[in-house]
Amino acid sequence: MDAFEAYFTSLKDRKIAVLGLGVSNRPLVRLLLEFGCRVTGCDRTPREKLDAEVLELEKLGATLSVGDGYLDGVEAEVLFRTPGMHPGNPAIQALRDRGAKVTSEMEVFFEVCPCTLIAVTGSDGKTTTTTLVSEMLKASGKTVWLGGNIGTPLLPLCRQMKKEDFAVVELSSFQLMDMERSPQRALITNLAPNHLDIHKDMQEYVDAKKNIFRFQGTDGMLVLNADNAITARFRGNGETRFFSRRERTNCVWEENGVIYRRGEKLLESREILIPGTHNIENYLAAIALVEGLATDDAIRQVARNFGGVEHRIELVREKDGVRFYNDSIASSPSRTIAGLRSFPEKVILIAGGYDKHIPYDVLGPEICRHVKKLFLGGATGPKIRAAVEAAPEYKPGFPEITDCGDFTEAVYAAAAGAKAGDVVLMSPASAAFDQFKNFMVRGEYFKKLVKEL
Repeated sequence: MDAFEAYFTSLKDRKIAVLGLGVSNRPLVRLLLEFGCRVTGCDRTPREKLDAEVLELEKLGATLSVGDGYLDGVEAEVLFRTPGMHPGNPAIQALRDRGAKVTSEMEVFFEVCPCTLIAVTGSDGKTTTTTLVSEMLKASGKTVWLGGNIGTPLLPLCRQMKKEDFAVVELSSFQLMDMERSPQRALITNLAPNHLDIHKDMQEYVDAKKNIFRFQGTDGMLVLNADNAITARFRGNGETRFFSRRERTNCVWEENGVIYRRGEKLLESREILIPGTHNIENYLAAIALVEGLATDDAIRQVARNFGGVEHRIELVREKDGVRFYNDSIASSPSRTIAGLRSFPEKVILIAGGYDKHIPYDVLGPEICRHVKKLFLGGATGPKIRAAVEAAPEYKPGFPEITDCGDFTEAVYAAAAGAKAGDVVLMSPASAAFDQFKNFMVRGEYFKKLVKEL
């Protein structure tokens, strides 16, 4: 019996609570039911708003506890936490105090995964970098399972994985907070203030990210950004590799438009198809992570052919000489700054959204340098305006700032204010939760509006 079968067999007839019935936990509920567990699925969504897939879980044998008070009276021996719920949540702590073991779909995957685990985290760039790692390994002839925070639940797929395969996983700080296992190879792209609406402070956020390598052995490998003040101070338990755009490191760096690995020229930066210096950093990180696993030819092939990930400076259309870009993934100032720096011309920027209680002061000067018209909405609109007007570079009317009632109004106003040769960039520097379920829904809605112009 392999580790996967042994784990789930050990749960037979036990009371299991699954907190959150989103994409990653639905396959988990089915697995638990398959192995004879007594499952309670818990979700704050009221019953009348549950979709058919969740209701189907009830028909399969799960008990649903939903709506207001969805955690009241729940009893469990094992509790699977949804990534979006803080481990210190009082309801989780109460269950823990009553003897429940708290775990997560991702932690169990790390425990039972039969193949080599490679994981990526960071404040910015993790989805693109994770995808690059996967593409480089696939181009080298490897069988790769891509998932985690990037969208695909991997735990149910363990039965299809072979020892020689690779699981490439994107991890959020929420997934990492109470993890007690680390992958064989780990990467932190960079760290900057983020998700401080959920983390109690920046230190908790940083400590969560460090779990990606905290439990590695001496045979583990960690890749870090030498240019980031926080990650530059970290050291792994095994080999630590650095990448940099500013200086030579012990592994990968860029110098005069050329990417070097251990002193040998690998490719020129201009060969990378996707735009932006931040994407050069993503390549440097990925190259360091796959060293010894992916071939040089595979790395070059990906650089020249990979067109980028959806919602990341994605060209939606060109209309009447105006190019519209979807950068909905930019839910923090640092992501938006990277997007702004990707264009040689000053852009028309659509920004603002849900407030994660992070500072916006660094964004103000960058907007003054790179934006000619700014259209704001959402809870963070006033904060972004204040940051721009407080910037030393700001002069009244440069950029022009327009406060909009909502996202739709901002898109229409930006389109109306554009002329041939302009770039309209939707890069909100904010989360989407004020008006949308997530950044992907926001990006799809933006693309719909633009295509209908």
